[in-house]
Amino acid sequence: MNVIFLGPPGAGKGTQAKRLAARYKIPQLSTGDILRTAVANGTELGRQAKALMDAGKLVPDAIVNGIVDEALASPLASRGFLLDGFPRTVPQATALDEMLAKRGKKIEHVLLLEVPTDVLVERLSGRQTCPVDQASYGKDTPPKRPGICDNDGAALIVRPDDMPDRVRQRMIEYETKTALLTGYYRERGVVRAVPGVGTVEDVERRIQQALR
Repeated sequence: MNVIFLGPPGAGKGTQAKRLAARYKIPQLSTGDILRTAVANGTELGRQAKALMDAGKLVPDAIVNGIVDEALASPLASRGFLLDGFPRTVPQATALDEMLAKRGKKIEHVLLLEVPTDVLVERLSGRQTCPVDQASYGKDTPPKRPGICDNDGAALIVRPDDMPDRVRQRMIEYETKTALLTGYYRERGVVRAVPGVGTVEDVERRIQQALR
């Protein structure tokens, strides 16, 4: 099963991706995670990405695409994979198609989590993030101890990107860039729209229904 999660910031992609990956025993390939892994492993692309990130610059598509390609080449991804945070643009989607075609694979499902903007602003404005492993916590997924990350005990923070004004700006950016992917994948008949409002368990059940 080769799956992509799409949806605006705060839609719950990361939370649901973890659950789906565990259920089907396939790797969750989060852009942030695989970038950090490449940097930690000191790969050639990882070193290039680190130099750019250290300089406060964006990592260009050529490097991100290469790192994703390396992740897809892993034996762990041979039975399937779940992409979370990639692709973000149509050019990245086109590059992904090429990566998969050379392996005789294709995207089978694109899960589009749909959540109203007002709900997203409420969710993200109250979201806390671990500065160490980037795990996020909110009203529906609180930490076991208030203000403390469950995984490493670090004090949680509220990122500048999760302030209300910035959240609304991120929604605009999403609509002008990433949302174009919906049309790209609809042409392939693989988009499965899933209402993203409700408990984590409610949304997970809807995802299972959409995949049947």
